[in-house]
Amino acid sequence: MGETIFSKIIKGEIPSYKIYEDKNHYAFLDIAPFEKGHTLVVPKKEYVTIFDMPEEEFEELMSVVRKIAKHLKETLNCDINLWQNNGETAGQEVPHVHFHIVPRSENKKTYCLENKVKYLDGEATNYQKTLQF
Repeated sequence: MGETIFSKIIKGEIPSYKIYEDKNHYAFLDIAPFEKGHTLVVPKKEYVTIFDMPEEEFEELMSVVRKIAKHLKETLNCDINLWQNNGETAGQEVPHVHFHIVPRSENKKTYCLENKVKYLDGEATNYQKTLQF
């Protein structure tokens, strides 16, 4: 497997709106969000699916996902959608484990590609500053 776009983001080769980083994980705003504040959490090591990860690394990742989800919930005063896909047929677009944390402030029953939102000029930077650890 070649290097993923997420690995290039982690290394700083592709810019991102980073909100969290530790030794093993990186979290940043999704550039095509379903809601403003939509965050992706990835392990720095490349694994295609959660089933490829050693158990202890998966557990550590889940702890980080929960920490970031709780931070978004409290900071944005919202509910949270959390999801993760494993494999192409499950909807995984990037072959690198990642979790979506999506703030929800209104009741939308479903998400679809046509319903993505866009950040206005400077708005992603403001969200990054607000959500950054």
